[in-house]
Parts: sequence; C-alpha cells; structure tokens
Amino acid sequence: MLWNQAVHTDREVTANRPDIIIKNKKEETCTLIDVAIVADRNVVQKEAEKKLKYNSLCIEIQRMWNLKCTPVPVIIGATGTVTRSVRNNFLNCTGKTLDRFTTKDSCTWNITHNTESTAV
Repeated sequence: MLWNQAVHTDREVTANRPDIIIKNKKEETCTLIDVAIVADRNVVQKEAEKKLKYNSLCIEIQRMWNLKCTPVPVIIGATGTVTRSVRNNFLNCTGKTLDRFTTKDSCTWNITHNTESTAV
C-alpha cells in the first residue's frame, strides 16, 4: 500500500499521484483510490472525471508492472451523498460489503461513531 507517492512511468502521464495505491502481488492486481469531497450536486460528475483522469495511469501500470489495474474514485458529497457505484467499488476493492447505504441514484451514507465521553 502506497500513499502520497507519484508513480514514475516511461511515458508522460499528467495524473500520476492517486491518493492510495494498493498492489496485491498474490492476485496480480493494482487498485488506484482517489478520494474527493465535493458539493452534493457534483458527486456523479466528479466520479466520472476521476475515472477518466486515472485511466491513462492504469494503462501504464498494466504495461510496466504486469498487474491488472482499476481506478476506484471515492467521491462523497458535503452532506454525505454518494453514487450507487460506491458500494460496488468498495466490494471490488476490499471484498466486504457496506450496509449503510440506501438504494437511490444519489444516496446518503450515515456515518456513526462510537465515542466514549468521560465526565470531568
């Protein structure tokens, strides 16, 4: 797992620094994860933009490292809205499902935190 590192390629690639790179040598796969927080109305547009942005880097990684590469954009709206494909992206990336989604075109992801507070 790499983060905050540029991928040096033989050919010039403008978008060569995804947020997270996961190389799985056993399964011969590479996952490029890019995270963005945007306004709710731009969630679908930004997801398509990120997939297109890292497509050329995936092609170069497949050629250089001989790994199957997939870009995974994780785009979350300011109020927690996400697209339908986020569930599939996480399933493909981690092999685990997320149960906090509803089925809408743009659905809200309820994030809950367990916090312990101590009275002073």
